[in-house]
Amino acid sequence: MAQEELSRLKIDKQRSGKRPAWKKLVIAFSVVSAVVVVAVLFFRGIFAPTVEVECATVSLIYPSQTFTLLNASGYVVAQRKAAVASKATGRLEWLGVEEGSRVRNGDILARLENRDALAVRDQAAAALVTSRFTLDEAKSELQDATLNYGRQKDLLGQGITARADFDVAEARYRRAQAAVSGATSAIKGAEAALRGGEVALEYTLIRAPFDGVVLTKNADVGDIVTPLGAAANAKAAVVTLADMDSLMVETDVSEANLEKVQVGHPCEILLDAFSEIRFRGVVHTIVPTADRSKATVMVKVRFVDKDRRILPEMSAKVAFLERPVTPAEQRPRTALNPAAISTRNGGSVVFKVAGEKAVQTTIRLGSKLGELQEVISGVKAGDKIVLKPLDKIVDNSRIKVAEK
Repeated sequence: MAQEELSRLKIDKQRSGKRPAWKKLVIAFSVVSAVVVVAVLFFRGIFAPTVEVECATVSLIYPSQTFTLLNASGYVVAQRKAAVASKATGRLEWLGVEEGSRVRNGDILARLENRDALAVRDQAAAALVTSRFTLDEAKSELQDATLNYGRQKDLLGQGITARADFDVAEARYRRAQAAVSGATSAIKGAEAALRGGEVALEYTLIRAPFDGVVLTKNADVGDIVTPLGAAANAKAAVVTLADMDSLMVETDVSEANLEKVQVGHPCEILLDAFSEIRFRGVVHTIVPTADRSKATVMVKVRFVDKDRRILPEMSAKVAFLERPVTPAEQRPRTALNPAAISTRNGGSVVFKVAGEKAVQTTIRLGSKLGELQEVISGVKAGDKIVLKPLDKIVDNSRIKVAEK
């Protein structure tokens, strides 16, 4: 009995060693699938070793950079600038401009107290009127004296009147002539006094000496303005005015590079305030003196195109060019180092850095830009691309950027 129970517990090795056919197919399919997946992942760089690479950056350049002779930096400076003040001394009564105001030549910018000047002008005008009346009176007297003198002269010739009466008439005639001359001179003096009063009144009006823009306001209503500004708290200038049409870039060029610069040569001006805009320029003049401390010579570059956004004292960079820039060369181009371009499947590709991977990207090439290659599509400025080693990189390769 016990022997039968023990025999039931034995495992039939012959039966257990046999597996169904479908199980064998499943196992084989799983093994093949695993091999294929591993191969694909290896091909895509998942299990491939990390490659240390050098990278470059896609840049945005202007074609003019390829024919630039020399670069220099400087500042925008107004060649015509004035601290506008008054020739008279007085309290500022009215100010009609502020910073940024655009004015025309002759516009009244400010006015000093001028009641005393008005009184002097009015007094001179009244004196002129009186002098004219005096002249009219003197002319009337001269006319009457002339007639009386003529009658007495005729009577004296006929022996009818006495010599004494003729002498009186002649003296009166002479006095009338002198009176007319004096009245005429008095009118000229009164006119001169009136002009002086008008000039003194004009001195209280502060006018713009040329077309320009107000840069700074140096005085406010109530301040004492004096030409010399020597008094305590007195202001010499009311506003500072600049002619914006006279703006130029003043830049220092080293003596060693001065031979590359000539008057009339084309330039490109880049202002720090507008980094995406390049303004056309022309060398206006080379100042005929050198700075011995810096071994440089000042060069003034004139703007070809006027722009209201250009302001005095802006920092600027000037590129001195071999030739003028054509309209087609005025727009920026996307460019990269040609060493980063590979040929795969008959097309041009680069490998963009995306985290820890290198992604193969097809690009369309443009023209050559000096040592760089223009790219029309596929990448944009600022993208990082693999520079080398390209022969060890495939799509989605794991990479590590080499430290410089």
